[in-house]
Amino acid sequence: MINKTLKNLLFYSIFFVFLTSCGKDFFKYSPAKDNPVKGKERAMKNIKEGRGVTLGDLGKNRGTTYEFSTSNPLWRATLDILDFIPMSTVDYSGGAIISDWYADGSQNDESVKITVRFLSNEIRSESLKVVIHKKKCSTNQTCKIDLVSNSVLIEELQSSILRKAVQLDAEQRRKKN
Repeated sequence: MINKTLKNLLFYSIFFVFLTSCGKDFFKYSPAKDNPVKGKERAMKNIKEGRGVTLGDLGKNRGTTYEFSTSNPLWRATLDILDFIPMSTVDYSGGAIISDWYADGSQNDESVKITVRFLSNEIRSESLKVVIHKKKCSTNQTCKIDLVSNSVLIEELQSSILRKAVQLDAEQRRKKN
């Protein structure tokens, strides 16, 4: 018991000595308004002093440079043209619009799914890739899905999106001027 009491007394004595030897400015109060945060300056100072890590130009100018969706006429035109079809996926950052299966009612056993991929922001035919899948279901509920290639529908869809994008771009430029 005495041994435990001596250990506690010794611990608290040493703790008290360290606490009082810190000096009067160790726990100095400093309001945040007196020390504004300057993140970039602090980061550069840390790097110069060897306390920070930088990756240099690694990661800069990589990937796509899509504009914000409301100012991108190609994106807006595609949504305007395909507004009659329910959408499954609309991913601006991934550059893709995928519709749900759609049937116009003329043929009950057929439906289509339209995928539009954006390859750039420029209003050109090479900026879009339109893919159409056709699903044909038989009476016994088995369905066959085919990729539609070299279709007039793909060409018409792509040209209508491009025409609409040109119109939206012209309107946007007029509003700026």
